[in-house]
Amino acid sequence: MKTAIAYTRVSTGKQGRSGLGLEAQQAALARFAEAEGYQLVQTFQEIETGKGADALERRPQLAAALKAARQNRAPIIVAKLDRLSRDVHFISGLMMHKTPFIVAELGADADPFMLHLYAALAEKERAMISRRTKDALAAKKAQGVKLGGLNAKGIKNRDEAKGRAEALRPVFAELGGASAREIARILNDRKVATPTGAPWSAVTVNRVRSRL
Repeated sequence: MKTAIAYTRVSTGKQGRSGLGLEAQQAALARFAEAEGYQLVQTFQEIETGKGADALERRPQLAAALKAARQNRAPIIVAKLDRLSRDVHFISGLMMHKTPFIVAELGADADPFMLHLYAALAEKERAMISRRTKDALAAKKAQGVKLGGLNAKGIKNRDEAKGRAEALRPVFAELGGASAREIARILNDRKVATPTGAPWSAVTVNRVRSRL
């Protein structure tokens, strides 16, 4: 069996204390490792933001994962690309370490070029969402609308959720009129990841359907 190093990360202490983010990532990694024939010999968990050019210096567990990967001649597996970083330049810097990275969400065959591409697309999408959010709030304010309810962060999260749902549109179109429970079963069988890394359920299927 092939060996690999697992790395999980959340950005805030609150997320770390809840365990939900880390547990969901660990569950996704365990499912991926079993399906692809990997043995996770070590797991490194981090509670730290991925922002900033000095992110690696502030993430000792990622540095330790890189060292363990070199010692074991093994790749590092993460549940989603943004668990490494949301910054394309940071991703590029990690590639310089010559340690293979595998993103469970993207599949075992995603090479470094694809990781760079996905990181660049994600960075561009975030910039566009941020710009649209600011423009929308400015327009509302100019119209004299009192801004309440969703704040800028809430609108950004909503738009990102819609973007994730849109990426799944082809799959949902293919499955057509199947029940939510049946779609959840199929998506889990295909190992299509949910945004949180948790298994699909009828509830999460209906949530995506409503956004589409």
